[in-house]
Amino acid sequence: MALVTGSARGIGKGIARRFAAEGARVGILDLDAKACQAVVDEIEAAGGSAEAVAADISAPAQVEAAVGKLRDQFGAINVLVNNAAVMPVGPLHETSLEDFDRLMAVNLRGTYLVCAAVIPGMIAAGGGSIIHIASVTGIIGLPRLAAYSMTKGALIALTRAMSTDYAAQGVRTNSVSPGTIDSPMLHEFVAWQSDPEALLRQYDAMHPLGRVGSIDDVANVCLFLASDEAGFVTGANYTVDGGISVKGEQPQDQAN
Repeated sequence: MALVTGSARGIGKGIARRFAAEGARVGILDLDAKACQAVVDEIEAAGGSAEAVAADISAPAQVEAAVGKLRDQFGAINVLVNNAAVMPVGPLHETSLEDFDRLMAVNLRGTYLVCAAVIPGMIAAGGGSIIHIASVTGIIGLPRLAAYSMTKGALIALTRAMSTDYAAQGVRTNSVSPGTIDSPMLHEFVAWQSDPEALLRQYDAMHPLGRVGSIDDVANVCLFLASDEAGFVTGANYTVDGGISVKGEQPQDQAN
């Protein structure tokens, strides 16, 4: 059983669909119950198995209920992908306290709550794989993403700490740091620009591989980390960024 948070759209949805295509039973956890069920319907139409569990991951009671439902129906959760996140845009001093608090509640508190609910069952079942979806912004600085970058850097640090805490119990913890990925979050980020299409072309050009990443690029790495083929991999952060963190080039700020 694999649980993917924030899986009603974007990267999370892509990971969930890929896991299901490989034969995993997948828990689709997101805020919107209808959106969760729509993903379940897609997976089942393709011959896979999934269950919708709508919840706000920053709310302890909702997390416990969602995890309990999956555990009762499918047994132990063997794979957890912490993907749910929000991304306020702007320099730190222009980030509202409301946006900052929501960022911390979802990106960090939510990860803590889901892990705390899932890990005891993983240990009892003899082990599992936890994958935090971090970001290249947690490694290099990108314009107008200071608060978001802070939370993603924290997930990379959390990966290392959790890998030492749970290795003896057979629970592996790794993180994946996507670069610029062609996803709904990217298009929302560039929407405030005067020329979004020009910025997207700039993103393509600044990657050594000549393009932004696809959701499948991220899902492929997550599939590896969830599998027995990664049985000796823990505490690692995998950058899926087309080489941008090595090249170090950044897009120009094109704010209106």
